[in-house]
Amino acid sequence: MTPAARLSAAIEVLDLHLAGTPVEKALTNWARRSRFAGSKDRAALRDIVFGCLRQRASLFHAAGQQTGQRTGRGLVASYAALDASQSEVEQLFSGEGHAPAPLTASEKAALFGPVRERDPEADYDLPAWLIPAFKASLGPDALQVAHVLRARAPVFLRTNLSRTTREAAARLLAKDGISTMPHDSVQTALRVTENPRRVAQSSAYLDGLVEVQDASSQAICAALPDAVRMLDYCAGGGGKVLAYGDGRAAKLFAHDAHTARLSDLAARAERARLSVTTLETSACKAAGPFDLVLVDAPCSGSGTWRRTPEAKWALTPDSLEALIRLQTEILEEAASLVAPGGCLAYATCSVLQAENIEQVQGFMARHSGFQLGHHAQFLPSDDGDGFFVAHLTQTGTAA
Repeated sequence: MTPAARLSAAIEVLDLHLAGTPVEKALTNWARRSRFAGSKDRAALRDIVFGCLRQRASLFHAAGQQTGQRTGRGLVASYAALDASQSEVEQLFSGEGHAPAPLTASEKAALFGPVRERDPEADYDLPAWLIPAFKASLGPDALQVAHVLRARAPVFLRTNLSRTTREAAARLLAKDGISTMPHDSVQTALRVTENPRRVAQSSAYLDGLVEVQDASSQAICAALPDAVRMLDYCAGGGGKVLAYGDGRAAKLFAHDAHTARLSDLAARAERARLSVTTLETSACKAAGPFDLVLVDAPCSGSGTWRRTPEAKWALTPDSLEALIRLQTEILEEAASLVAPGGCLAYATCSVLQAENIEQVQGFMARHSGFQLGHHAQFLPSDDGDGFFVAHLTQTGTAA
């Protein structure tokens, strides 16, 4: 496919998404209809679509498109104009072959005419309703973090240090054409600087020497206290319980309310040479107590919106409130599984205070028998995603 044809495909996918189709489904359906497209074409299309969604508000603003008149064409034309001159964009929008139709006079005026008045939603590339909470949560860092979320996220690998060294893993990855560099402060982390899409087929990955895991997530796992029995209560695919188990002698357990999310954990654990016992919700109480319970709670994902930009625009005040209620419920459930003297570690991939420190403060107001220890907020950056973690120690006093 030509670069212009890829833009046409992106317009088609984005129009479907704007009409209500989830973006992954729109991409999958396009690929099924377009057997002529190779893997490089599909990857390039995905990059364009996700690039447009990360900057949706500012791209619509640049195209002069208001609510009710927004189109995939407006997004893609604005996206193309970010790094190209007017003549270069007009060459892409030529109408020839599979290229998008030529730009109209009004489109040219919007894209290349005088800059319009500032718009808060466009400035932050966030839903307008969320900007006050975002600013209140992040203070002077709010705009910078919002701009970081416009860019593509780095890809990090976790080195399984019980199997190899970070340096040896990097050399093995290089043999498969995957360039990496070590993270400055997370000793297990390698940042992929070239060919991240080859990782899943690399010998280092297939042999269980590395796993794909964000550096901030790795840092959270490394800082968890040692335990004899550890439960990852909202385990998802199991990345954190596997990271925790590397080099530790703890007996490992994993639970998720949606058991299908755990379907790949057995294979991943075998590849990592670890044993993880999965638990149904009804079995957690009988299997406990645990001296470490990790709750990586469902959240807005605001610290990871570079990876899931669709979620940024799907979040609503009601859905955020529902998430906060769910986090409270999960914390209550998990607290009952912690042994006296044990640790309840609460984590989210959010940067919003309502999901993080305010959630912890509310828990402590209800449970005097827990004491807040280590807690940290990671902001999205080149060093990793946005994450929050707090360690709550069960003191054994009245709860």
